[in-house]
Parts: sequence; structure tokens; C-alpha cells
Amino acid sequence: MYLGIDIGSTSLKAAAFEARRGRLLAQTEQRLPLEVDETGKREQDPAALIQAICAAAGSLRHQVADRWNSVQGIGLAAQGGSTILVHRKTGKPATPMFLWNDTRSFGHFHNLAAKFPPRWWRAFSLRDEPGMGLARAQWMRKQWPKLFKSNPLCVGAGEHVYFALTGQWRQDACHALQSGCYDAVRNRLTTRPMTHCGLPADFFAPLRQGHETHPLTAEAATLLQLPAGLPVAGPYNDHEAGYLSVLHASRRPLECSLGTAWVGNFVLPPGFEGRSPFHFCIPAPSGAGRQIIMPLMTGNVTWNWALSHFIHPDQPTALLRAGMLLTEQLLPPPGLVALPWLNRPNALRPAQTGCGALFGISPVTTHSDLFRAVVAAMAFEFARVLEPVIRSGAVDSLVLCGGAARSAHIRSLFAALFAPTPIHQVIETELMGTRGCLYAFSPTIAAAPTAPLRGDAGVNLKSLAEARSLYLETFQRLCGHVQSGEPYALKKEKRP
Repeated sequence: MYLGIDIGSTSLKAAAFEARRGRLLAQTEQRLPLEVDETGKREQDPAALIQAICAAAGSLRHQVADRWNSVQGIGLAAQGGSTILVHRKTGKPATPMFLWNDTRSFGHFHNLAAKFPPRWWRAFSLRDEPGMGLARAQWMRKQWPKLFKSNPLCVGAGEHVYFALTGQWRQDACHALQSGCYDAVRNRLTTRPMTHCGLPADFFAPLRQGHETHPLTAEAATLLQLPAGLPVAGPYNDHEAGYLSVLHASRRPLECSLGTAWVGNFVLPPGFEGRSPFHFCIPAPSGAGRQIIMPLMTGNVTWNWALSHFIHPDQPTALLRAGMLLTEQLLPPPGLVALPWLNRPNALRPAQTGCGALFGISPVTTHSDLFRAVVAAMAFEFARVLEPVIRSGAVDSLVLCGGAARSAHIRSLFAALFAPTPIHQVIETELMGTRGCLYAFSPTIAAAPTAPLRGDAGVNLKSLAEARSLYLETFQRLCGHVQSGEPYALKKEKRP
């Protein structure tokens, strides 16, 4: 039996899988309290992560009973881009954990981006802008200057828990990119940006190498009631683990992760080259090549906002009513369009946060109309950014997963937008991270069950094309100048 642990932005999921065929034996979810306010604050207590691990282990142990003694290994995945200052020898946190979507350091981010041109960052990170971790370090140094005199280590959720389990500091390549310390060209850490930011060369944790494992410490073994020395794999970025769980779906799948952030994940095949200002490029988790993690400027922050403001503040009620509303009519009225960049700097006033917009409102526009506009806009945004990859032949299927993929109407929009590309749906989408982080032990266990998705004949293709055309025109006029929003550009390499 193997245990998979996936630390998300708001919850920790854990599952136990049978060792031979990967059958699910038990699962649990622990909520992670989140502190938010109007300043952009998104904080968690690092101690809550360890408490959640222990609670999850207790729940799984109760469910599997005597089989708990047969655990052979543990895998760990975590959301990337979070930040904690810790004591480098003991791992004791000195600050709260700031999540990837905490916006209070945006001012420092813009200062860094202005200090060095895009080509400077691109030379080592293959991105046009600094990692948010560098900006957050500048912000933290201003908030707590005394902390920096004790030579702290800067880590994220994955490193914090991995150290608690193994006594070893490791970070995944995607988190290192988000921190700002990864050389994607050479697949190693770099001190170049830290030097220019006045940070110590060893400010960030060492890089994980491949699918390496470390033994469970005696202290962690006591907490989890497991034998010391069990191999622990990770930490994997949640999108890296998610992609590992869908590798079996086709030869070249594009994983469409429709969760807290909407992200497209694929492996850049031989013979292709590509770039965007905003993507993350890491070694392919299986075989040669590079995995491209392409975040969109929208996600379930936008989806949940639309549900609560236009449908109902109680989410279960909102989801039920939204389903009925979209069944009646999927697309917004002609002329009504939304831009779903809610959690980004304002395109016209970058010092302000918030780039969402609604255009075409009339005296007869209803809340239902506005909700439909947001839902359609999110699907159109995914197509705007990643359709070049799909049309190029670099991928051969789409695999839908994440919270919003549970909506039959969003699945219908994707099927209509990307036809005739084959589309699959992950059955146990909430367990993808817990499976994928076990790839080091067994690709069979890592494989998430999928099912083919048929196109929805109920989508009016002419109305869809008109709504999408209006979205692209509106986007170009308001946000076309924002470089970080450029789609992923991909082309075949020129042969000598």
C-alpha cells in the first residue's frame, strides 16, 4: 500500500492505494484555514499543514485498519509559489505562509520587472518576468528586517512538509521558478537574481533531482504511526503531479486543469519550439523534453466570484441553480462579454489589483446573463491562450480535470471549442495529485481513471463563434498590450 498527499491552497487531500493495481483503498480531506482581507492577504499557519498531515494519516489508518502496517512508501505534492521564512536547521517557521495568490507584494514585483528587461529574466528562466518569490522576499524584508539577520531559509508548503517528514530540504523546479531562483535552460538553481536583489545565495532550498526519495525520520514515523525509513518521494508541484497522473490518456495529452488556477500542461515534443512570457518550463516528468505549465490569468477565483455574486452566496445552492440556468441557455445574450482577469493587475492602472470587466450591459441585462458571460469568457480565455498548441499537432488530446471540470456545461464548451480533438475527463479529479506524486513508486498507481467525453450537440456553433469573436475583439482592445497575457506561441523547429 502507498500513501499520496496533495497540499492545495485550501485543503489537504490524502489517499491510500493498493500497491499492485493502484485500487483506491481510502481517502480523506482536511480543510486548511485561510486568512484573507481586502489588502490582498492570503495567509495560512504553517503548523496547520503538519496538523493536517497527522489528522489525514489518522483518518486513513482508521479506514484501512490492519493494512496500515503494509505501507511501502509516501508521495508528496503541493501547490507552488507559497512562501515561509524558516530556521534552516530546525525548520521552525518564523512567518505565516503566504500563498501564491497573496497580492501584497505586487508593488515590489513591478519594481523588479522595471529594473531588468524581459530578456534578462528570459535568459535563464525562459520567462519574461521575475518570480513572485523574489518580490515577496523584498516585501518581507521591509516588514520584518530583523528576521533577515538570522539567515533564514525561504521555502514553500512542499519543502516545509517534506522537511518535517524526512529532515531534508528539497524544492521542485516549478516552485523554484515561482520563487525566482531556477535556471530553466540548464535545469539547476541560479544565484543570479538573488545577487541582484541582495539576498543570500542559499536563500532557497536545494532542487529535487528526478524522482528521488528520502527515508521517513523516526520523529515523523512516530507522528504517523508508521515504520521509520519508509521512502518519501517529492515534493512535486501539484501541476507536475497532475500531469503524471494523465500520461496514460494518450501519447501527447494536454492536461486542462480547471482548478484554483486554470492551467494547461503538456510536454513540448521533439521538433517543436515555443515560448510565452508567463509559462513555467521544467524537465519532463517522464522521458526527454520539457513540461510546459501554462497558467491562465483566470481560474476558480473568477468562477466562485461569479457563482456567489450572480447566483447565490451558498456554493452548493449556487452550483445547483447554475446548472439549471446554463441548461436553459448556455451563452450570454449577443453583445454581452466578460473579461475574467479578476486576480491580476489592472491593465489600465497597473498599481491597482483587478482586471475583470463586463461590457455590453443594457437595462434588460440580468444576473443570469452576467453569469453566462463570465462562464463563456473563461472557456474563451483558455482557447485564446492554448489553441495554438492544439492546432499545431504538438498534443493529441485534451484531458479535463479540476473543480470547474465537474460542470457538464463547461465540458460542453470545451468540446465545442476544440472539436474534433479527442477529449477525456478525469473521473477522480480530486485524487490526481495524490496519485501522481506516487509515480516514483509505480506509474500504474499514478494513473488516474479517465473517460472519453462526447461533444455536446446542444451548443449552437454559430452563436458560439460570434460570442468568441466578440471576446477576442474586446480582449484585444482592453488587454492586448499586456505582455504577460500573450498566448503560448509554438512552431516547428527549422531543420538545418
